[in-house]
Amino acid sequence: MIYPKIPLAQSIVQICLAKGINHIVISPGSRNAPLTIGFVNNPAFTCYSIADERCAAFFALGIAQQINKPVVVLCTSGSALLNYYPAFAEAFYSQIPLIVISADRPENKIDIGDGQTIRQRNVFTNHSLFNANLTEGETDENDFKINEAITIARIQKGPIHINAPFEEPLYLTTKKLIVDPTLSGFAKVFKSISIEDIIACTNIWNSAKKKLILIGVNGPNEIEEEIIQAVVNDPSIVVMTEVTSNVSHPSFLNHIDAIITPFKEKDFIAFQPEILITLGGMIVSKRIKSMLRTYRPEHHWHIDPLRAYNTFGALAHHFEATPNDFFRQVLPFTKIVKSDYGQKAEKIQEARKAKHQAYLSKIVFSDLKAFELIIARLPKNSQLQISNSSSIRYAQLFDIDSSISVFCNRGTSGIDGSTSTAIGASVGNSKQTTLITGDIGFLYDSNALWNQYIPKNFKIILINNGGGGIFRILPGHEEIKVFNTFFETSHCLTAEHLAKMYGFIYAIASDEKSLNTELATLFSQNEMPVILEVFTPTLKNDKILLQYFKELI
Repeated sequence: MIYPKIPLAQSIVQICLAKGINHIVISPGSRNAPLTIGFVNNPAFTCYSIADERCAAFFALGIAQQINKPVVVLCTSGSALLNYYPAFAEAFYSQIPLIVISADRPENKIDIGDGQTIRQRNVFTNHSLFNANLTEGETDENDFKINEAITIARIQKGPIHINAPFEEPLYLTTKKLIVDPTLSGFAKVFKSISIEDIIACTNIWNSAKKKLILIGVNGPNEIEEEIIQAVVNDPSIVVMTEVTSNVSHPSFLNHIDAIITPFKEKDFIAFQPEILITLGGMIVSKRIKSMLRTYRPEHHWHIDPLRAYNTFGALAHHFEATPNDFFRQVLPFTKIVKSDYGQKAEKIQEARKAKHQAYLSKIVFSDLKAFELIIARLPKNSQLQISNSSSIRYAQLFDIDSSISVFCNRGTSGIDGSTSTAIGASVGNSKQTTLITGDIGFLYDSNALWNQYIPKNFKIILINNGGGGIFRILPGHEEIKVFNTFFETSHCLTAEHLAKMYGFIYAIASDEKSLNTELATLFSQNEMPVILEVFTPTLKNDKILLQYFKELI
């Protein structure tokens, strides 16, 4: 076995090994050479080389998203580290365990005009669960910080930063392990709900005739079937889900915007819950957030073992438990209340579905029509990654087969790393992976394709509407003279040459017939990754979407 000669580098590698970390994403550089040598020469680690640091961090995020374990992303000193920040922030808000290890200059080289040197210590403070600022050499204090950082990333589900200074020479190796790092563990604490909270909760529950459960970002199969059935059987409960919730039942309201956009004041009042229970992460729908901020519930409870956000300005209690543990402890003390809340919601949903189908049957080819066709053709038991902005919002309007796992970077809701995350996720999961993305998000993250790890069955469906079409549905955009340049980012670019350069099969579709044909071809071959670029009419998409919501009334 070959080891780096620098003791601190050996300690970091050995502690990562002992802590069960297997995936190391490396941004090539020189100052991080001791760590690169240590990780690459140990067969226990799977190492990836991603040149663009921003893409590397999102690639690592995608792997961690799938394996639910910490993934290391490693860089050299200087501005390289700052490029990790978008993915670092996404990991913080999406509760994904990401470990950033940065090589640094020794402390006496900081702020003296030395090259490739910045203030790296605590650079992620606002979004880091722990900052391990190490010192040169092998010390017990360093070992403690490394141990604690990795444990916190795993247990608290979020990003941490380990900053390690190295002095030259950086490339010296040895065949002898010269460190025996101190290892420590932290027992995970499981909190049960107190009997006082259960009594208070069930007293409110048993008198409420309108209970709304709203589920945000949630991993596949996280909520047990018996919990779902218990909720379904209660007529006083309505469940609203989003495509990223990965929870499905015929009685659940799966298309929030389609349900509530046509509401008038009397409808909002009738739908206003007495109890709002939120599960999972961020909510996509702006409309449900607006509604619940205006027509606030009397009681808002959030169920999560780690965090709670007062999204609607009405949070009354944070139950620090998993949804399964919460319902398992609370439901035995609840009773069925006579109510027509669930029945009325189902009637609304049935009416919306009929109007939905009627409108889609008569529209011309557009973003809306393209999403209808694409989502219907997605392979069962596959994984769907969706980029932000218009893509995730269009996807919310359609039924996605319950066997398909759905993911989107909703922590910060940025467009900057959707493709990189999707590729990392396809590496971290053996399922067929499809990314649906918009043109601006795809072009912004085009360096994501610059790596050698893309599975042969990876698919990108690129909706090219000429640039940022989502902004056209905002009121007043017609009156802004610089709209096309500074808001919509109008362009005439395509993915054709990028596909050729990076070894993707490239196909195009520009109408309903060609899209159906290309979708059939897309999912019938897995010899090479594919980009299917779908061209839709820039000046019609917004009008078709706005009319869609009018037709639901």
